[in-house]
Amino acid sequence: MKQQNTALLVMDMQIGILKNLPESATFITRVAHAIETARQKNLPVIFVTVGFRPGLPEMNVNNKGFSANRERFTKVNMEEFMRVDPSLAPQPQDILVVKRRVSAFSGSDLEVILRSFGIEHMVLTGIATSGVVLSTVREAADKDYRITVLADGCADADQEVHQVLTTKVFPRQAEVLTTEEWRKI
Repeated sequence: MKQQNTALLVMDMQIGILKNLPESATFITRVAHAIETARQKNLPVIFVTVGFRPGLPEMNVNNKGFSANRERFTKVNMEEFMRVDPSLAPQPQDILVVKRRVSAFSGSDLEVILRSFGIEHMVLTGIATSGVVLSTVREAADKDYRITVLADGCADADQEVHQVLTTKVFPRQAEVLTTEEWRKI
């Protein structure tokens, strides 16, 4: 697999989301390993977080997922919620992207960043497999990007859903590897 024009996307690895993931320490360690691999390969690392403005103007009542959590989000310190877990802390050379929906592309400037760097291949990590990873895989495929999903660098509250996505759904549009397999390429 050709590594030039490749970037690692680290999606929704933020304190406000990780706190809901059981056994997050092992998962975070694997994502940290993927970040280290990207840096060793001199690949851009792009951190994508989800966040909202005060008053939540991005949350439309027609969006079932977000509107169901609107009341909860009104009580959240958004700055704290959006912070990337300290053990994965972005470095000065890393790129930070804020999105307003589930896909890394929706409501963000991700595509502008990818084009500026000449990125044609994205390596994806993130939480949740059935959320940001699935939505980003689908949109990236429609935009003709090459995609690799690091199966053990993704997590979902529902392990069965994670398994079905990484073994049956994603292989139709992406290469699916482990962080260790990707390191060896």
